[in-house]
Amino acid sequence: MRTNIVIDDTLLDEAFKVSDARTKKDLIHEALRTLIKLKKRKDLTELAGKIDFYPNFDHKALRKLRG
Repeated sequence: MRTNIVIDDTLLDEAFKVSDARTKKDLIHEALRTLIKLKKRKDLTELAGKIDFYPNFDHKALRKLRG
């Protein structure tokens, strides 16, 4: 879809600095994909009190396995 918008030059320059995108089109597509991914990510605070651990779960033993 073709759309004309006014983009803040400072934001555009900063976005190019943190992205590998070479064109404005690629940069906007990357930004949209990133926004979608972030918005779909589950907020971990919503899971508080909803996760049941195994009765004998030993989180310290799990740390030892990681090294």
